[in-house]
Amino acid sequence: VQLQASGGGLVQPGDSLRLSCTASRRTSSNNAMGWFRQAPGKEREFVAAISWNGASTIYADSVKGRFTISRDNAANTMYLQMDSLRPDDTAIYSCAVALKSYAGGDPGQYRYWGQGTQVTVSS
Repeated sequence: VQLQASGGGLVQPGDSLRLSCTASRRTSSNNAMGWFRQAPGKEREFVAAISWNGASTIYADSVKGRFTISRDNAANTMYLQMDSLRPDDTAIYSCAVALKSYAGGDPGQYRYWGQGTQVTVSS
């Protein structure tokens, strides 16, 4: 499975962005998906994950209440709606697919990774 993340850009604090992650083939009931991010000089960190059917979602505390993860299996696409963006959200955001129906914040649970899209929040 190849993943392509898109939708990043340069925005001001308080703005919104929606990221997309499109898979090269249809994901199945075995495939949870997730978003991770890595800021310059920092370790990769978990952002959000969604179960195979979209019914279950989890978020990092740092984005809870501001970010919303969703997916459209018919379109092989996952989304990350990011509202109230802050400078500390600046990072490269990558998407990933797990070979299980539910997955959390452990990167080891994910098998396939996309290249990532840059999000920069700055005034």
